[in-house]
Amino acid sequence: MTGAPPVLSVAGLEAGYTRDLPILRGINLSLEAQSLTTIIGPNGAGKSTLIKAIAGIVPVSAGSIKLNDRDIVGIRTDQIGGLGLAYVPQNDNVFRSLTIAQNLLLTLRRAPDRKTRLAELYDLFPALAEKKTERAGSLSGGQRQMLAVAMALALHPRVILMDEPSAGLSPKVAQDVLGLARQLTREGVSILLVEQNVKQALAVSDYCYVLAEGRNQVDGPADKILSDPVVGEIYLGGRRMA
Repeated sequence: MTGAPPVLSVAGLEAGYTRDLPILRGINLSLEAQSLTTIIGPNGAGKSTLIKAIAGIVPVSAGSIKLNDRDIVGIRTDQIGGLGLAYVPQNDNVFRSLTIAQNLLLTLRRAPDRKTRLAELYDLFPALAEKKTERAGSLSGGQRQMLAVAMALALHPRVILMDEPSAGLSPKVAQDVLGLARQLTREGVSILLVEQNVKQALAVSDYCYVLAEGRNQVDGPADKILSDPVVGEIYLGGRRMA
């Protein structure tokens, strides 16, 4: 980390679907401005729960979540969106029965510059512009993910949370989606990413946190995590963490 003030910081976080049975136990995490940070770990580590807790979907029982130094614990998900944070869930992240244009306009319904912003999104995602009258349900998996990201970007967020955006995609399309995430950081967005596609995710990331059993295990620059022999044996060689 560079030492610059983080745009998002998590400290001592305990959270879970049932308050007396926390899945996350004392999680600490920071996200720097214009960076891509990836969270990895075995199934059941609490990765998606962490993303959902930050987004206000999973109840938090202890600790803090600060967005630009403002604690957002207890704030409704829709209100968090108004503070500059967007969430892209793994599933059900677009309205399949609506067209691309309708999905984007629904997201922009309260934006004062909706027409201008819609044009900007089409410029950023020309593949979506070409298919704007097609229903989202007819799109490929990669195109649906691009639409979900475009919807998340619609209201100019500073931070985007992504939950396994490459799940179910071919290696080439997964690479394209992760490359898009990297591109967005160059345009001023900070991204916190949960991924099972470890090698490809770390190749485009700045920093990485490894979780297991709802706790921090290891963290560091993504290139060092990728080359770490212990992490490599656990996550890239097939051995499970004890």
